[in-house]
Amino acid sequence: MKSITPTTLNELRKKNTSLALLDVRTPAEHAQVHVPGVHLMPLDRLDASTLAGMPGFDQASPIYILCHSGGRAKQAAEKLTLAGYQDCIVVEGGTSAWAASGFPVIRGKSTVIALERQVRIAAGAMVLSGALLSHFVNPLFIWLSGFVGAGLIFAGITDWCGMGILISKMPWNSRPLNSSKE
Repeated sequence: MKSITPTTLNELRKKNTSLALLDVRTPAEHAQVHVPGVHLMPLDRLDASTLAGMPGFDQASPIYILCHSGGRAKQAAEKLTLAGYQDCIVVEGGTSAWAASGFPVIRGKSTVIALERQVRIAAGAMVLSGALLSHFVNPLFIWLSGFVGAGLIFAGITDWCGMGILISKMPWNSRPLNSSKE
């Protein structure tokens, strides 16, 4: 799988402002901060045929894919490659690395917490609940904490997080897609 650093991508953008940039994060994450000119198509709604109908996203041209830190972008690149796209390039470190490099970003006024933080809050709340319930109600509740811990280990190893997928579908994380360039 091809990848590119934010610095190299920024240099390419200086030479060609019409690069095909694809953001596969949730609409809420995109609303908080995104690279100017990026098109939003969340990973769970990524559709190669819809993408093919968008200007600059033909199967033979390079597509630069961003997410928060790189995991979802890799999944998107694999999905698009299977659909016939020949040049999918993952931006290393995603939007976080782009912003940390000091390159231009558009920041919104979204009040929704980033998906990664929502997952950590939910997992922490479930572990704490399991520990407290096992102490005060029934010792079998300790399995809740164990189940969440096992899920976190699985997510770390596979880079697939079921809790993240569920939380991304919550109403506060669902915003209408806006695939127009900003």
